[in-house]
Amino acid sequence: MMHIWGRLSSLNVRKVVWAAQETGAPFTRSDAGMAFGVVKTPEYLNLNPNALVPTLQDGELVLWESNVIVRYLCARYAPTLYPQDLAQRFDAERWMDWQQTTLNRAGGAAFLQWIRTPQNQRDHAAIAQSVAAMAPLLALLDQHLSHYAYLGGAQFSMADIPVACDIHRWVGLPQPRPPLPHLERWYASILARPAVRGVLDQPLS
Repeated sequence: MMHIWGRLSSLNVRKVVWAAQETGAPFTRSDAGMAFGVVKTPEYLNLNPNALVPTLQDGELVLWESNVIVRYLCARYAPTLYPQDLAQRFDAERWMDWQQTTLNRAGGAAFLQWIRTPQNQRDHAAIAQSVAAMAPLLALLDQHLSHYAYLGGAQFSMADIPVACDIHRWVGLPQPRPPLPHLERWYASILARPAVRGVLDQPLS
């Protein structure tokens, strides 16, 4: 049976748990990271020398890096979510990398200030900068989704998982957002998926 190490308060762990639930393959999970500790123990460092979460154990295979784990889970256990056509696959890969390198970085500062910083210590200039950085990225997503049901086209795929986890974090912040009807339609369809239960219905922390 697969085992996932990581706390659900982590966006990156949420990706992996959701992907695992989409596959229907059995797995177990242990809390690790931040208040749960574990990640600095010799046993964990032997699995993941970065001392970060998530880490996946699947038999003899050990993987870290959340988007890589999502790809692996879909390829092995839910091939309908892992495009077989190379053009479609690398289109999905592009969105996954964009989430990690661009979207996550733009929105992370506002999340840290609103959720993980005491109210009297918040840097509202950092929040404003994060909001400004996210605005064109959200508009880009809305424009793309005006033409497609999902990020990769007509069907839900691995591409949607990382981006939706970032959007879940963003819409959970106590700040105004401009209307983005196509993005909102897509996100509503994501929330209707049974596999997001226990993941995208959790409060931010």
